[in-house]
Amino acid sequence: MKLKICGACGGKKLTAFANETFTIDGEVSLHGLAGERCACCGEVYFDTESQDRYIDASDALVLARREEERKMLVRVRKKLKLTQQQAARLTGGGHNAFSRYERGQARPLPAVTNLFKLLDRHPEMLQEL
Repeated sequence: MKLKICGACGGKKLTAFANETFTIDGEVSLHGLAGERCACCGEVYFDTESQDRYIDASDALVLARREEERKMLVRVRKKLKLTQQQAARLTGGGHNAFSRYERGQARPLPAVTNLFKLLDRHPEMLQEL
């Protein structure tokens, strides 16, 4: 029998678990997952089906967050009455940057997203920029 070793800590005691619930970023709960857990460090190794379900749910969450971010940028830019070119100049991007952000073809830097979140709450700050 092949000895299983935890890839995270090197522990030699992996115990099976079944029908457990895992939550991804406090937003998505997945029920009925199975696999093995290291008794030393708690690292989890899902079985193939559980791993596939977890990956699919994680990917869907990332895509949903990107869509929310995209919609927020469009909404705030319009609220501030900025063209895409003006928004790109404001954030230091190229002339087509905001068009690509708003179409979901490119991801803005976190600084761009954070700036627009601030301007959403404090639109008067636009005059200072």
